[in-house]
Amino acid sequence: MQEKGTISIHTENIFPIIKKFLYSDHEIFLRELVSNAVDATQKIKRLAQLGQYSGELGDTTIEVAFDKDKKTITITDKGLGMTAEEIKKYINQIAFSGATEFVEKFKDAKDANEIIGKFGLGFYSAFMVAKTVEINTLSYQEGAQPARWTCDGSTEFEISEGDRKERGTEITLHINEDSEEFLDKWKLQGILDKYAKFLPVPIKFGTKTESVEDGVDDKGEKKWKSVEVDNIINTTSPIWTKSPSDLKDEDYLAFYKELYPMSEDPLFWIHLNVDYPFNLTGVLYFPKVKNDFEFQKNKIKLFSRQVFITDEVKDIVPEFLMLLHGVIDSPDIPLNVSRSFLQADGNVKKINNYITKKVADKLGELFKKDRKVYEEKWNDIGLFVKYGMISEDKFAEKGKDFTLLKNTKGELFTLPEYKEKVSAIQTDKEGNTIYLYATDADKQDAFIQSAGKKDYDVLLMDSPIDSHFIQHLETKEEKTQLKRVDADVVDKLIQKEDNYENLLTEEQSNKVKEIFEKAINSQTYSVAVEGLSPEELPVTVTMDEFMRRMKDMAQMGGGMSFYGAMPDNYKVAINGNHPVIDKVLKAESEEDQTRLAKQAFDLALLSQGLLKGKDLTEFVKRSVELI
Repeated sequence: MQEKGTISIHTENIFPIIKKFLYSDHEIFLRELVSNAVDATQKIKRLAQLGQYSGELGDTTIEVAFDKDKKTITITDKGLGMTAEEIKKYINQIAFSGATEFVEKFKDAKDANEIIGKFGLGFYSAFMVAKTVEINTLSYQEGAQPARWTCDGSTEFEISEGDRKERGTEITLHINEDSEEFLDKWKLQGILDKYAKFLPVPIKFGTKTESVEDGVDDKGEKKWKSVEVDNIINTTSPIWTKSPSDLKDEDYLAFYKELYPMSEDPLFWIHLNVDYPFNLTGVLYFPKVKNDFEFQKNKIKLFSRQVFITDEVKDIVPEFLMLLHGVIDSPDIPLNVSRSFLQADGNVKKINNYITKKVADKLGELFKKDRKVYEEKWNDIGLFVKYGMISEDKFAEKGKDFTLLKNTKGELFTLPEYKEKVSAIQTDKEGNTIYLYATDADKQDAFIQSAGKKDYDVLLMDSPIDSHFIQHLETKEEKTQLKRVDADVVDKLIQKEDNYENLLTEEQSNKVKEIFEKAINSQTYSVAVEGLSPEELPVTVTMDEFMRRMKDMAQMGGGMSFYGAMPDNYKVAINGNHPVIDKVLKAESEEDQTRLAKQAFDLALLSQGLLKGKDLTEFVKRSVELI
């Protein structure tokens, strides 16, 4: 048997196009060929189950091998095999509609997966690295003859009689000079570890050395010897393919260590398993997240029928869950997935919504089951939850029942609980409930204590995302405002009808204002004399809540860069009812007035952590003189 012919395509430039456009992703060839071998193996097993194949299945291990001297890579399976006619049908006919359309569509292409998937070029990705490809195959069908197919990278092929004696297919790639990097054990091992680590059929790649027991020595101690065993690179039944009822915590933790060997144990995990209206399995882990808002290198891995596709999953997983770890496997997502597919496919959106719901349900379940344990984990999971509340309305609906607010005393409350706690005492004259918050409890301690004297509660909002979460709360919580505890004096933060009256006359107030403006001598600070409690500080330096919040959001990249570039401006509130202000007015000389005013102002700066450098040195020197 011998036949020559021309591959049925509409251009003779198909192979240069493949090599040109797929070059940056050329390691994909091994994934494609091994996946094809797995498919062929799975099919013969299925036929045997259905009684349509009565022969012995035998060992169905797929083998990947290379020969550096001969410059070949070989992938061998014991699957269905092919007849000569099937080779013509499945190999020689590349389904694409025309050279002009192809070249035009992909002239600027950067995504090799998109090209492969669009035109069914999985097998032909072999020509990214090979100058010649041989197929030596024998079909499972009774009486079938072995066949050999050879192609040198042109559109011409040759089919001749093969010499294979057992069912299956052997594909040999004669590697071209530009791709000899693949004739390396560790390079190939790395690609197999990446793409084939969890394939459902054993994949052998050479051998490895293992130590096994070899009896005992004269002292009764175990002896060991080294033996060569098959190097099986994959786990054929990873935990996401199993029922949760068959798994223990140790299984989930062991799998996590297999995925991310150097990581701490996760906090908890979610086992995904749905078969309608789409197919999806997987395990998502909640890791301990450092409070630096950096996306972890340990990303969620996307599989299709246990073949690794990518760890860029932002179109499948809700953005707020990108900090999770683990795996997702869906046969509804093609192996050669492209970004455009993910954005357009209806199942992807359903998967996204399903994952959001599962995560919300899991968090709600943990909270109800053991609130104390949930609270202990809040510092680690709060970032996920707050991000989800901000970015996903469906998650926010469920999340209000397990989202916690923490105050400066370390107490935790759900959103409804906190509203009930503070609404009675922290409601202003306009009927707005005011949530006070601190971003740095140590730095803002004076303001927290001032609020405490009025029995006001202060929340701690010190995570990187809290500037956005504050905006979210104000949007969702009716007649609720959040104000940073050092954004103004406490009586102005929560304005009541019974505010203190300024006991200074208008003339005295103007004089005090003039003295302090002279002492401060800066356009950055605007001075105002106000009637406050005598127990408050004589001088308070604050930044307007709106401006401070915009600057915080600008630092987080919240689209407020305009505010971030603006200079800092502060309000200086002079407590006209404080004895120190009376002392300033009664000072013997103008110089003494200025010095006392500067001292009171510097104390206010010091309480905000704003007194630095030369000003701090002068303050210390002046303090010694005043003692």
